[in-house]
Amino acid sequence: MNDLVRQHTALSDTDLEWLHLLVSEWQLLSDLSFADLVLWVPTRDGTRYVSVAQMRPNTGPTSYQDDMVGHLVPRGRRPLLDAALDEGRIVREGDPEWREEVPVRVESIPVRREGRVLGVIARNTNLLTVRTPSRLELTYLQSASDLAQMIAAGSFPFPGQQVDMDASPRVGDGMIRLDADGVVLYASPNGLSAYHRLGLASDLVGQHLGQLTTDLAPSRGPVDEAMVKLASGYAPRETEVEGNDGVIQLRAIPLSPKGTRIGSLVLLRDVTELRRRERELITKDATIREIHHRVKNNLQTVAALLRLQARRMDSDRGREALNEAVRRVGSIAIVHETLSQNLDERVEFDEIADRVIAMVSEISPGKVDCRRTGRFGILDAEVATPLAMVLTEVLQNALEHAFGPGELGTVEVSAVRGGMREDARLLITVRDDGRGLPEGFDAQTAGNLGLQIVRTLVEGELGGSFDMVPAPARGTQVVLDIPVPADT
Repeated sequence: MNDLVRQHTALSDTDLEWLHLLVSEWQLLSDLSFADLVLWVPTRDGTRYVSVAQMRPNTGPTSYQDDMVGHLVPRGRRPLLDAALDEGRIVREGDPEWREEVPVRVESIPVRREGRVLGVIARNTNLLTVRTPSRLELTYLQSASDLAQMIAAGSFPFPGQQVDMDASPRVGDGMIRLDADGVVLYASPNGLSAYHRLGLASDLVGQHLGQLTTDLAPSRGPVDEAMVKLASGYAPRETEVEGNDGVIQLRAIPLSPKGTRIGSLVLLRDVTELRRRERELITKDATIREIHHRVKNNLQTVAALLRLQARRMDSDRGREALNEAVRRVGSIAIVHETLSQNLDERVEFDEIADRVIAMVSEISPGKVDCRRTGRFGILDAEVATPLAMVLTEVLQNALEHAFGPGELGTVEVSAVRGGMREDARLLITVRDDGRGLPEGFDAQTAGNLGLQIVRTLVEGELGGSFDMVPAPARGTQVVLDIPVPADT
């Protein structure tokens, strides 16, 4: 719609915003009318109309088999559009049109904003299935007529009331028509069923909806006057009411077709099961986060016990082995701590990598600068946990063997994420400028425990590749190539 309006018309951005607000609401008019709606806007030179939006009803058959958006028609071909645009009134005159052997009644509703007519809504009703209307259909049609008059007068849609069409109740979910005092004139079967879910044992007609809703919803202290006014339809608002183990969603639409409030339309939907499932998911998420939190606490306890045991060791090699175990346990604890703060089993690994780098940097015998470049992105938990351990082992190996006591140096961890969705990869390079590899070193056969852990995790769990080679200038670089899902 933005492109069509800007390409063909002279409407301003504020006019376009009004049309967007209208289109967010007009499913309601289409369903109440049992009719298709097409929004026509005059072109910049005034010689044609361009259709910028279309809506089909959920309550009846369509009048258009084809998509009308983008069509251009010259002025004069559709007299009802001309009359509605020029005279600023709803035009219903004329005989039905025949489209593919289907009779269609066409009406034109001017779209007014601040006294100006921006365009015209063509309301097209398929007459092939017309029959004697029921009380429900008569209420629908009367409410549609009231809304059409409000659109023509510029009082609907309501400014600042952008509606989410997917989340808000629709006409078929349940509808209640109120008079000017908030008393129920008519309630659809679905609307009545929703109030029965709240605990109502009688009919709705003749009752004051605001007071009834407040009585059915459990309250503490004084009567909630805001709820009374909202359920009585005095203002365009949405809310949810909970009572008797049921939850209904309410949306009030005041009706003032001739500038005077004559009543209101209340749309409602029974969302009891939806809210129950949402609460179950919230409980499940909270349980998962609590499990990760407890795992993290247990791992930190294990690390503390290993650290305490290391202090009591007389053997330097035994003490160092325990300290390495502390760091391995710590890297796993960092992942679980991050998972305990998320709603899903995915983590932003850059934060984990930075914490692992900081943790391992404490063992450096020299003055080594450890830093990260590039971005790991978001990773699943089953990738993040082994990758954190791999990064810990590689960094620990670099800091222990690349530099001597008091030596200056740099260790850089770079991450590059790329590739298409089906073959996305994460390329990690850990490069140091230290003393380099000993002669004849082979990373694939080295017996070092840390390198064995890296090989096992990278090739076994992560399905990637691992190599350790001399750096181009000086030092050593470790290259990890891991398949990961595309970073979304």
